[in-house]
Amino acid sequence: MTDRTLCLGEALIDVVLRDGAGSGPDSTAAATEHVGGSLFNVACGLASLGDPTSILSWWGRDVRGHRIAETAARAGVDVVAGSDSAANTPLAYAHLDAEGRATYEFDLTWDVGPVGDDLERYGHLHTGSFAATLAPGADRVHEVVSRIHDHATVSYDPNIRPALMSTPTEVLPRVTEMIAMSDVVKASDEDIAWLHPDEPVEDVMRRWIAAGPAMVVVTRGPWGAYALLAGNRDMLHVDQLTVEVGDTVGAGDSFMAGLVSGLLDAGYLGSRYAARRLRAAQWSDVQPALHRAVISSALTVSRAGAYAPSMDEVEAVRARDRSLR
Repeated sequence: MTDRTLCLGEALIDVVLRDGAGSGPDSTAAATEHVGGSLFNVACGLASLGDPTSILSWWGRDVRGHRIAETAARAGVDVVAGSDSAANTPLAYAHLDAEGRATYEFDLTWDVGPVGDDLERYGHLHTGSFAATLAPGADRVHEVVSRIHDHATVSYDPNIRPALMSTPTEVLPRVTEMIAMSDVVKASDEDIAWLHPDEPVEDVMRRWIAAGPAMVVVTRGPWGAYALLAGNRDMLHVDQLTVEVGDTVGAGDSFMAGLVSGLLDAGYLGSRYAARRLRAAQWSDVQPALHRAVISSALTVSRAGAYAPSMDEVEAVRARDRSLR
């Protein structure tokens, strides 16, 4: 068994537009470009925290695609062959309001190249966002998850993008299927509000945990996060750290990277044996991983763009705050 994680999903260029800077693909206003994409952000976050990580994605062999590949190399993320097979590199237009909160428009296609027969080299797979719902690549993502689940653990973040996901009615069956195939599910309260309007977050979390995952976590912005474990009936509230916000780009992805990294290091992800341990875990067992997630996310929102903090930075915050030890 290996400790390497495979992130399966989008890598793209975030074109960041602040209020008053125009909008969409036809905008001629000044904008800044950053390498991003939910799964790419998680991959870089894991690598920065010291976890061996690969990404299987879909970008082009153009200038922007070369920038993605170079950024992955600098971050220490291994790129699976065939990830650069798209006709063009996908773009996400991130519109930031006065408080730094992002909404998105997209110009992209999504697919997955040949995976091959070497899935045994990965002990954990993380996927989510539109990669798990947007055709034609979503079917290939589902196939990989089905194949890898025999020996590895799986984490999933629905990371809802309404501009690419049509309606909740159309997307919900695949989201529900992915939840049932996962060991850890992380979502935001905004994701749940879109998927299950008018339902309390707590009720949705309990339904999700009953469907199969060992752990479900829902982030609630400045109100922290809620968490449920299969082996404990109580719901845990985890406080968010108070920081000055640069913007929220990549905040949820950084939380996900911190959570997966912490669970991997504690031996609760990485194999089917680890999955059984997680199913029997109690709050004291997983709280360090939740704290790592909260700290990672806070460090990201304190900077502009999808910043990936290092383990040294995370540990420095823990050392200053007794409640995170």
